Amino acid sequence: MGILLRLLVAAGLAVDAYIHWDLAADLPSGKDGNIGADVLFQAQAVAAIVVGLLVLCWARRWTYAVAFLVAASAVGAVLLYYAVDVGSIGPLPEMHEPVWYAEKTISAVGEGVAALAALVGFFTVAGRPAGHHAEMPARR
Repeated sequence: MGILLRLLVAAGLAVDAYIHWDLAADLPSGKDGNIGADVLFQAQAVAAIVVGLLVLCWARRWTYAVAFLVAASAVGAVLLYYAVDVGSIGPLPEMHEPVWYAEKTISAVGEGVAALAALVGFFTVAGRPAGHHAEMPARR
């Protein structure tokens, strides 16, 4: 079960990374000191790649927790910006997009799968690596 969870998290984050990187090229850059949508999408892609590799290499509670945060925040953002016109927030750009298309759907599904698998992994993986057991004090 452990390797399946790791692969689901990594695959979901890989889909997320690929699509965000691909879409970033078509998004506007920031103006007047604001962050561009292209930079946000590239940052999401890089975060997804790094965290996916972390989970593949070290399946620990903390790596699953970080993977959950990256994936859940991405799927949450796509749903929020689909449903609500939040507007710009500080240096963040206006991102409202009330349409669905194939890449958005595939990305949201990948993020959702990664988030759910990471959550399961968080609750099922042992807190310490296998073979590292704390010494029990001798009873007298």
